[in-house]
This record gives sequence, structure tokens and C-alpha cells, in this order.
Amino acid sequence: MTHVSARRGAVYVSVAATAWGTGGAAGSLLFETGGLGPVGVSLWRYLIGAACLLALTPLPSSTKRRNPAGESDAGRRDHDQSRLTWRVLPIGFGMAVYQAAYFAAITHSGVAVATVVTMGATPVFAALGSRFLLRERLGKVAFASLAAALAGLALLTAETALQARTSSVAGIGFALASAAGYAGVTLFSRRHSDDPRGTAIGGFVVGAACLAPFALVEGVVPEMSLATAALLVYLGVVPTALAYGLYFRALTALSATTVSIISLGEAVGAALLGVAVFGEHLTLLAWSGCVLLLAAVAVLVARAEAG
Repeated sequence: MTHVSARRGAVYVSVAATAWGTGGAAGSLLFETGGLGPVGVSLWRYLIGAACLLALTPLPSSTKRRNPAGESDAGRRDHDQSRLTWRVLPIGFGMAVYQAAYFAAITHSGVAVATVVTMGATPVFAALGSRFLLRERLGKVAFASLAAALAGLALLTAETALQARTSSVAGIGFALASAAGYAGVTLFSRRHSDDPRGTAIGGFVVGAACLAPFALVEGVVPEMSLATAALLVYLGVVPTALAYGLYFRALTALSATTVSIISLGEAVGAALLGVAVFGEHLTLLAWSGCVLLLAAVAVLVARAEAG
């Protein structure tokens, strides 16, 4: 696997967050044009994402070369693949959990509250897990960036959250479960980061298998049209295959906490997309949140480049 520098890892996760910011809009359009529900959309994005990454994966050479220890390259690959097999199970399960729990949180508490709680709790869980499970220290710069990013997220979503309907305890619980699932995937991927592409592909397949029974009940066959096909391909390729591929690569170079904080840039991307494409308006408070959140992300990216 090609080594990824901290600078490149920061760029990777920034691009991934930007791509994720467009995923919500694409999913919302699919609800309207394709007649799919949230779980059905998630199933398709995972399946298309896995197919895309598999298509880009070079086939192994038939030539078997021996390493100094006497083990062939093919044997080494088989060993790595068998070792990877069990690793994708918790990855895929975690991906299915945070997708399903997020949609359940939306059902009980609305989009705004579900998004704020999920995105806000994820880096906190990642920071705690990174410290106690991975022994990665949260430095002063990272701690300040985390605080600034959470404050920016609160400002960005404050008005929408206040206008949302009253949150239920169940809705907040589901949002926290979604955040825990996402943080768990981040921490586990950081701990086992030797094959990011294989992790992404396996995670998509296992996640799709977990979601398939619920998608079949909800409805899994889209109402096909040119717009629906284009949206499905875009959702599977850009916010899924590209974004998660870069995300898992970034975890080979950056701490779980840093990746989680930079990922909050997704909220800014989604807000700006709403302004540019859907004609939404942001208040001065929301714009201030965008600036603060981007500043926190920029500090971490600059710190990675300096390192």
C-alpha cells in the first residue's frame, strides 16, 4: 500500500467531507424521482459504491514471486484477504447501524435535530475512543479545533433546530447510536488501516447485506428514469465510492479525532449547496457558524501540512 502523508490525508478527508455534503441533496432528489425510501437509497449507494471500487481494483498478477521468507506474493495476498474478511464485518455492521439509526432519528426528531446530534456527538465519541482505545492524545490544537467546530456546527444549525418539532428521547437516542456507529467505524478503521480500499468494498457489501431485509420491506426497486439513473450513479460514485475510499485512506495517516473534526466540513458543504441549488437562505448566525467551522478545519489541515 502506498504511504499517505499527513498532508495528503488531510486533503483526502476534506474532499470526502465535501462529497458527503452533496449526498443528502442527491438522496432527497431520489426520494422524489425514484420512489425510494431512505433505506433503499442507502442500499443502492452501498451496492453501486462497492461495484465502482471493484471495477477500479487491479486484478492480481498470476506471477507468483517469492519473498525472502519463502512465501509467495499470492500466499501473502491470500493471508491478507483472510485477515481482512473478519475485519469488514464490524465495519459493515457499523455503517449499517449509523445509516439506519440516523434515519430512525429523523423519523422521531426531524432532520435538523438528528443531524446536529449525530454530527456533533461523532467527533466527541471519536476523541474519547481515540484517547482510551488507541492511546492517541488529543493535543491543545486538536481540542481547540474540536470546540470551535462544534460551536460552528451549533451556530450553523441553530435556527433550523429551534424551528424543528420537539425532539423525543427516542430520537436523540437514535442519533447518539448513529454517532456511536460512525465513530466506531472510524476508530476500528484507524486501528486496522492496512487495506483501505478492501475495507471500503467489504464494508459496503456487509452494510448492504444488513440493510437489505429492511429495504425489501420498504421497497427497493426504483422508478427508473434518466434522472433517477443519473442520481443513483452519482450517489454511488461520488459521495460513496470516492468519499469513503478517501476517508479510509486518510485514516492511515491521521488520528481518528482529526478525521472526525475535518469531516464536519460536510455540514458547510451541504449548507452552501442548499443556497446555490435549492435557493435556501442562511442567516448571519448561520454564516458565522460556517466561517467558524471552516476555520477549525483549516487549522487542522494546515497543521497536517506543517507536519
